[in-house]
Amino acid sequence: MLRLIVVKAVFHLIPPSVNDNLYAQAKAIFDNHFINIDAIPAGWRKGNLLDIANYLNGLAMQKFRPQGNEIGLPVLKIKELRQGSCDDSSELCSLRIKPEYIIHDGDVIFSWSGSLLVDIWCGGTCGLNQHLFKVTSDIYDKWFYYLWTAHHLARFIAIAADKATTMGHIKREELAKAEVLIPCEEDYTSLTSIMQPIFELIISNRIEGRKLAVLRDELLPKLMSGEIDVSAVQL
Repeated sequence: MLRLIVVKAVFHLIPPSVNDNLYAQAKAIFDNHFINIDAIPAGWRKGNLLDIANYLNGLAMQKFRPQGNEIGLPVLKIKELRQGSCDDSSELCSLRIKPEYIIHDGDVIFSWSGSLLVDIWCGGTCGLNQHLFKVTSDIYDKWFYYLWTAHHLARFIAIAADKATTMGHIKREELAKAEVLIPCEEDYTSLTSIMQPIFELIISNRIEGRKLAVLRDELLPKLMSGEIDVSAVQL
């Protein structure tokens, strides 16, 4: 019994509902200011997704395998994006790929072929495979281009479904057709002061959750078998 209590105490992961609630708050603020409006505010302008972000397509990683004794990086494919992490079955790529194709925690990834989805990657360092966009911007913050990409996702999925023969996808030209509203600098700065901390908390929660899950999976068998002695733990 003591061992089970200690296991629960050590591995109390962050409930998914915490991030779900944070995202719901951010989405409600976004919809209130950008979607559910009757008129474009003064000083705002229309644009498209390509005006607010860069969409970098990944590499055909079968051409960039680890060489010699190189350990390599796990490859981020649609499977890994859907499950939120790489695993032992993930393919490996060379560490010598160009830096822009290396994915880090907090990067926005958009799968544009097959299973269309957009997410903020928090599964560790990996290499970006083809059929995935790494979404970045030198001008706008993550919350802005992530939420606008997510806003158009349902339409992209419908477009891909209409074109599907073997595997549905969208073309880059669809990004140019996807309209966005770009606020004036004052309004954008005000919204960023609210939205950025929410997204930073979501990302930090997910990273912490992943690390705790890895630690749990490593230590739990040892705790349950008694290899790690917890008899002296004071509760």
